[in-house]
Amino acid sequence: MGSLLGVSLAVAACSSKGPEYPEDHARYKRIDQAVQSLRDAYSKKDLSAVTSLLLPGDTNDRVEQDIRKDFQNFEEIKVDFAVDRIVIEGETIDVFLHWQGQWKRNREEMGIRERGHGVLRWVGVQSILLQGVEGDLPFGMAARQDLGGERRQS
Repeated sequence: MGSLLGVSLAVAACSSKGPEYPEDHARYKRIDQAVQSLRDAYSKKDLSAVTSLLLPGDTNDRVEQDIRKDFQNFEEIKVDFAVDRIVIEGETIDVFLHWQGQWKRNREEMGIRERGHGVLRWVGVQSILLQGVEGDLPFGMAARQDLGGERRQS
């Protein structure tokens, strides 16, 4: 009976052990939080929260313009992100994700439904900031609708 108690205590001690690489684990948590903060700020139409996540530069000026236009054109935005993988090389972090969303010009309409996938390129170790984007991301839906007419009305 005493050896069974010793084994159960040893198993309990092993299962409560923290991550093997706590600094890396903490960085992954910061990256995940940055991605979720961007999604939340975009869905809540909070431009100041979005811009606080952007690294200043020409690339993000376009992203900010697209987001600003979305906020002006749509009363309601709902977007979900699903991270496929994260690739870290030094301070550069590529977050590959797929997304789906709905944009409504007013609450009564069915809205526009879209989905796609792309890469959010972040930089940083302690502070994670968006450096750029690649692929088909949800930002700029208003511009897409201006170019392509009313696609995928639901």
